Amino acid sequence: MRCAALTSISPDIIKDLRSGRPRTIELQSTHNIVTIAGVEPGEDKHIFMTSIDVEDLSPGDSGICVFLLSTAISMKRVVEFSHGGMAYEERERMSARVQVKFCSTSVIKEVFHESLMKPTEVEVLKSSCYHAG
Repeated sequence: MRCAALTSISPDIIKDLRSGRPRTIELQSTHNIVTIAGVEPGEDKHIFMTSIDVEDLSPGDSGICVFLLSTAISMKRVVEFSHGGMAYEERERMSARVQVKFCSTSVIKEVFHESLMKPTEVEVLKSSCYHAG
């Protein structure tokens, strides 16, 4: 299955998502925002998430598949003041908030990443996990 990939996600967030409840996370990395901007949310839309950096992503790396329930991309205005209030810097920062729900554990079969301003996609294999009764 080919799907968009979100990389450099905290292992704690991935562990929390495995509990099965929907979670909303905020993305600030440019490559993740570009990737999520090209995906329409829906109950049947899968996203691959991993803690591995986008530059190090390769076949055989593991992560999780999640359902993408909703997305919201916004621009935030940030103002920083220097010591004594003599100078300030104003800039904008883009962020994306996504609500996701755990689907399955997955392993990357193939990586599709052209450049920083193109979405990162992967071909994944859903792992099966069996528990002895």
